[in-house]
Amino acid sequence: MNTEVTESDTIGDLFARYVVPNYTRFPVAIARGNGSQVWDTEGNRYLDLFPGWGCNLLGHCPPAVVDAVGQQVQELIHVPNTWQTRLQGRWAQMLSERSFGGQAFFCNSGAEANEAAIKLARLHTPKDRYKIISFKGGFHGRTLGATAATAQVKYHEGLGPLMAGFRYAPFGDLEATTRLVDDETAAILVEPVQGEGGIHLPPDGFLAGLRQLADDYGLLLIFDEVQTGCGRTGKWFAYEHFDVVPDIMTLAKSLCGGIAGGAMLTTAEIAPSLRPGMHAATFGGNPIAAAAGIATLEMIENENLLSRAAALSAIFRERLEQLAAECELVRELRILGLMIGLQIEADGEQVVDRCMKENLLVNCTQGNVIRLLPAMTLTDAEAHEGCDILAGVIKQLV
Repeated sequence: MNTEVTESDTIGDLFARYVVPNYTRFPVAIARGNGSQVWDTEGNRYLDLFPGWGCNLLGHCPPAVVDAVGQQVQELIHVPNTWQTRLQGRWAQMLSERSFGGQAFFCNSGAEANEAAIKLARLHTPKDRYKIISFKGGFHGRTLGATAATAQVKYHEGLGPLMAGFRYAPFGDLEATTRLVDDETAAILVEPVQGEGGIHLPPDGFLAGLRQLADDYGLLLIFDEVQTGCGRTGKWFAYEHFDVVPDIMTLAKSLCGGIAGGAMLTTAEIAPSLRPGMHAATFGGNPIAAAAGIATLEMIENENLLSRAAALSAIFRERLEQLAAECELVRELRILGLMIGLQIEADGEQVVDRCMKENLLVNCTQGNVIRLLPAMTLTDAEAHEGCDILAGVIKQLV
């Protein structure tokens, strides 16, 4: 019997003693990463099709981001937002020019970006308007405001009373959404594609219908593109697939190539409502994040990675459609760019565990949806390797 204590065991002991146990952690300690591969402290190599929980859209340690951050830490690490920096201004310009124009507020995460959007919606609309409509199955973050906006009861347990003013409609149901609008409604908050909810795409005309509804009733339309943004879907932003432009958009995850960063974008007409003293983020838009954000956008363009995302998406679609045809456990494939959800008639967590034993890292959400958020820099060979392992594991469950 092998009783050798590994470095992963030692690290696990440190976590058990000193780290708050608010995560269900795998018994693996990751030591380093490169592209779509990571190695644990024992030197085992894993193919990562869910890198950084979707944050590492460019893979682990993308060279352009590494270089930009390495240079920046020698010049300026942090400066308060009461001062201006060329980097933050340039980053805002680049995001504005690649989206619907307007201005950016910078923060550190998706939840913070959504908190800013919630505040802005209430500040910009008349004082008697405070309600925001969001959608069942959606996910908007872990702060109390973002949790209240998240229409999933499991995230509310033990946290009540929640922040008032949120109303929940079924995702894709325009008529039900319309019935929730009243004289106190300020905005509609929606993910163009639900990520944590199971990679659910909107029905035809749904987002356009929300745009029309917002226009008809004087509401703000907020798109949470924390997971879909910055090229994940094969376009800069998911709203481009649907020809629907929001009033406010929130970003994070892959925004800075793996460095913590978030942003809220809105039009120049709406932006002044977030007036001085009403909101802030001490580290938001700091020089490190700004340098990483600029390098991320430049790398995507210089290496033509939007087209690469579309090409990789086609590989995954072909391979997983083939799996669905061959395996009765696969109920549905949902995919847009490099957002991939495979719904199965089985416990998805056991698929995650078995894949890990085969040195493949994937995710399960909603109990039975295998979620893949692979990097744009994934090779064809790695895509096929991952599909081979995943297909083998699922077929073994039959």
